[in-house]
Amino acid sequence: METTKLQAEVRAERGKGPARRLRASGKLPAVFYGPGITPTPLTVDPAELERHLRGVYGRNTLFELSYGDASELAMVRDLVVEPVSRRLVHVDFLRVSLDREVKAEVPLETKGRAIGVVKGGLLNITRRTVPVVCKPNLIPPAIVVDVSGIDLHETVTVGQLDLPEGVRVTLPPELTLAIILEDKRAARLAEEKAKAEAAGA
Repeated sequence: METTKLQAEVRAERGKGPARRLRASGKLPAVFYGPGITPTPLTVDPAELERHLRGVYGRNTLFELSYGDASELAMVRDLVVEPVSRRLVHVDFLRVSLDREVKAEVPLETKGRAIGVVKGGLLNITRRTVPVVCKPNLIPPAIVVDVSGIDLHETVTVGQLDLPEGVRVTLPPELTLAIILEDKRAARLAEEKAKAEAAGA
């Protein structure tokens, strides 16, 4: 993963009143904190931040955060969004290092059409993201599972994941992530249709 440059400014005022005024002027209040540094109040451009967060890495984007004379590696640790307008309200950046592991939630994606689905089953995904631990530049954009060989009632577990080198998932290896279930509704409708046809005959 390459770093993404993001410019920030140090803000002198703190508190709800100054934060509201900043948002009204088109700026997003932020805080940068982490090991070895004093928490620093910042402002960033909300449109620029949103644009970066819509990229393939989403919340796991690795930023090169510049403010004043400093330039630090950072990741979004917390993001507050206004529930109605979906406008960004506040963001926390965590200082990270390329030689220190971090925790992240990575999307779980599937590829292929399962054998069990071809037979009329349903693919049930039990988790949409998985928690991983790795160095920040090794976070994958997604963990992809090939389900094409999975038959009815068969599962994909954490232990079966094909993980990139240096990445580990912090879930029990026996935990089910996907399973092919029978489509009971379709089976019931087929049975009712057969009965109706038999009665009509």
